[in-house]
Amino acid sequence: MDRPRIFGNFINGAWTEGTGEYANTNPSDTRDVIGRYARATEKQATDAIGAAQAAFPGWSVSTPQQRFDALDSIGSEILNRKAELGDLLAREEGKTLPEATGEVIRAAYIFKFFAGEALRIPGEIVQSVRPGVGVEITREALGVVSIVTPWNFPIAIPAWKIAPALCYGNTVVFKPAELVPGSAWALTEIISRAGLPAGVFNLVMGRSAEIGDTLLNHPRIAAITFTGSQAIGRKVAQAAVGGLKKFQLEMGGKNPLVVLDDANLDVAVNCAVQGGFFSTGQRCTASSKVIATQGIHDRFIGAVIEKMKGLKIDDARKKGTDIGPVVDERQLAQNLDYLSIGQKEGGRLAYGGNRVERTPDGQPGYFMMPALFTDTTPGMRINREEIFGPVVSVLRATDYEEALAWANDTEMGLSSGICTTSLKHATHYKRHAQAGMVMVNLPTAGVDYHVPFGGRKGSSYGPREQGRYAAEFYTTVKTAYTLP
Repeated sequence: MDRPRIFGNFINGAWTEGTGEYANTNPSDTRDVIGRYARATEKQATDAIGAAQAAFPGWSVSTPQQRFDALDSIGSEILNRKAELGDLLAREEGKTLPEATGEVIRAAYIFKFFAGEALRIPGEIVQSVRPGVGVEITREALGVVSIVTPWNFPIAIPAWKIAPALCYGNTVVFKPAELVPGSAWALTEIISRAGLPAGVFNLVMGRSAEIGDTLLNHPRIAAITFTGSQAIGRKVAQAAVGGLKKFQLEMGGKNPLVVLDDANLDVAVNCAVQGGFFSTGQRCTASSKVIATQGIHDRFIGAVIEKMKGLKIDDARKKGTDIGPVVDERQLAQNLDYLSIGQKEGGRLAYGGNRVERTPDGQPGYFMMPALFTDTTPGMRINREEIFGPVVSVLRATDYEEALAWANDTEMGLSSGICTTSLKHATHYKRHAQAGMVMVNLPTAGVDYHVPFGGRKGSSYGPREQGRYAAEFYTTVKTAYTLP
């Protein structure tokens, strides 16, 4: 029997296997193995960093046209293959096919956006306070950037880190989440044919326990950008500070959605259901805590439950599916644990929450019905901790002032939303919500690719991601003085 193909790591312009391998399994059908992927060794991670360091001097002074051509070609190929890549993403991560295809398209536009940014990296010429002296202020690349990404957006989040890193002249060592190697490998295969010199971009897959410390602590790493949990984020921060490396962290959110008495009920229900349950609630911007004021609370709850009854839970790639599976058994168990926690704390499970063992066609997978809690209080764990699943809790507030206070009563501050027809309250909320992003009459989840992304408090640390603000992280500023 022929040996099954192993999808390898990409180091110094060449594909290479590791000393181990692992299976990538479809959460919609656990019988379906998507492929087998190599686990990088510590030595291979070190080799990737060495290759990136060796490539940096040349790439850092490459022309804007070279960078534009490479990034634009990557974006174009992603767009041309959006159906194929969307199917792969839905198959390995579990978000529905329309959501997965949308993510792929977003990744393509991110690469194209930064292709354009490569042509307009700004600088300044200013007058010195000393006669005859010229002053130039420029931005330059940092060096080797270590990129560590999560499983919930397996192509978009890598794109919004890789594209600006390359745009500004850095070289990259990229480690994706072990749960979703397929999208990362496919993206790397596209990048490998974009004309980049060997070593500029490197992929190392596998366990953080085996290669994570190398990617954080190696002295040739100049900067680390990480998206994931707070616990790992703190470890990244400690390593970066210890090594005097630049670092950027995105660590999730407990995002509130306030629904005022004057809100359009249909708009509010759509915001709550889409923001809380779509992508199986596995978004750092998901609105898992809804705060409805007294006058609309009961009507809102009733309308949300009616909307939930119509949601179709099935294979992520099947037409008409609204909610796909949870990403794996561990995440499903965590979601179900939070249902028990919420009930023990006194919350009422008003609808859903049960595990669905199989699809209507008999496929075994990690499915669960979205869950809605009511009669909750601000101190409950389900209102304070990020669940990262299709679980939404509702609080009943007396008025806007109490709703705002409860919305801000969190250690995180990524995204915050309000549904209202009052310009006064919308304006006040945009100013006083303690979050990096605020949505008015829109779901808390769902952002544009050309504007800053990031939060406050325990959600984020360091410069913003995406858009022109990405330059703040991926470059360093130089001031040069000249006396002719």
